Amino acid sequence: MSQTTLAIMVSGGGSNLQAVIDAIAAGELSWRIGLVLSDRPECGGVQRAIAHRIPVCAIPYPPRATAVQREAWEQRALGVVRAFAPDMVLLSGFMRILSAETLNSISIPIINQHPALLPADGGDTYELADGRVIPALRGAHVVADALRLRIPMTGCTIHYVVPEVDRGPVIATHEVPVLPDDTEESLHQRIRTAEQRLLVRTLAKTDF
Repeated sequence: MSQTTLAIMVSGGGSNLQAVIDAIAAGELSWRIGLVLSDRPECGGVQRAIAHRIPVCAIPYPPRATAVQREAWEQRALGVVRAFAPDMVLLSGFMRILSAETLNSISIPIINQHPALLPADGGDTYELADGRVIPALRGAHVVADALRLRIPMTGCTIHYVVPEVDRGPVIATHEVPVLPDDTEESLHQRIRTAEQRLLVRTLAKTDF
């Protein structure tokens, strides 16, 4: 199987990045991580990349960025990504919304991990495996939203990135039950574990 190159964009601890690193080391994935790019130089994802000698670029994102600053940041980031010529970009815990202009200027696939269940049709509800229907949770606080709405099931989704936030074509999903005694931390941890397994399984495929 030919080796293809992945660029991973992170903002946080990088546990999903580590799952990909470990799967590659174990021979489960044929991908090569050619670049880790972050908007937060101090984040754990950057430190993981350094520890594994993966090329890394950290471009600090301006606090309370204006539209002009946001565009400048995206252009710098896009220039770095292009320089490394990856076959695909993975947004893994990357907490910035890329503009339509930037997304439309990238000719390779961009995929995102989302810690909730998203429907294939881009709608506002998701049908669970048992036929029950729950709201499709979007945005940055979906784990807290799952608890607040008292839904019986949440999960994770891997999808293509499009200008409409969290509405790109769905590649894969996995359901995670919400337990009666769940806290935001405990639920997020179980989702993260499922998310890492789903990510590795998805990247191992050749037809997505």
